[in-house]
Amino acid sequence: MVIDKARQAARATGFVGITGAMLPAFLAAMAATPAAEREAKRDRWVRRWARSLLTLFSIEVVVDGAIPPPTLGSGRGRLLVSNHRSAIDIGVLLATFGGTMVSRDDLSRWPLLGAAARSVGTVFVDRKSAESGAATIRSIQKHLEAGQTIVIFPEGTTFDGDDVRPFHGGAFIAASRAEAEILPVGVAYPKSSGAAFVNETFPQHLARLAASDDTRMVVAVGAPFVVRKGTKAREVTNRTHEAVVTCVARARARCG
Repeated sequence: MVIDKARQAARATGFVGITGAMLPAFLAAMAATPAAEREAKRDRWVRRWARSLLTLFSIEVVVDGAIPPPTLGSGRGRLLVSNHRSAIDIGVLLATFGGTMVSRDDLSRWPLLGAAARSVGTVFVDRKSAESGAATIRSIQKHLEAGQTIVIFPEGTTFDGDDVRPFHGGAFIAASRAEAEILPVGVAYPKSSGAAFVNETFPQHLARLAASDDTRMVVAVGAPFVVRKGTKAREVTNRTHEAVVTCVARARARCG
């Protein structure tokens, strides 16, 4: 227990230290970067931050399947779609694929993490507000039309287990309008890891993860497909849901 407490304290302190140190450095770097180069630089910084946190928390990411080349600059955006089990998912997907997250709006008000999320252009959505939902769809469409990667957890929140819950469809409306590429992904953690973020506050979740043993988790990458303009959002949603279910099954088989 003494070792766990020491590890917990070191990781919690490291989380605050890494994020707190990188945030002003990132803002300074962006201010000195020409507008045309900022998106690529932002992506590099986000990946660096995410990888630093995965190293700090001793999270080993095993990728099952080929990662398609980045779409930034290709003219076609990518909507990366994953199931959602843990706060770790955010770091895992950003470190592995880059991109911009879509997150629930209350995250923007969290100490430190909220400031960091706002600084890198996170798209926030209040799922209880129709006005916020419509604005989020427009924002996602704008990112995709600019050839960027948007990362979403369309289940809407975190769940325990491997069952993939129904998807919210807003982002798929944006993908259809932008004729974006969909990249389905499935994540799985060891069943004994306790990584699931349920029935606890984020500080409690962070503290529990900080005390945990090393974790080896799996990200299964599915086959990308392009959404043609005019395709019904429900059709895209259902196809993507089926693909994510398949990816989760692969990830679980590899993870054990």
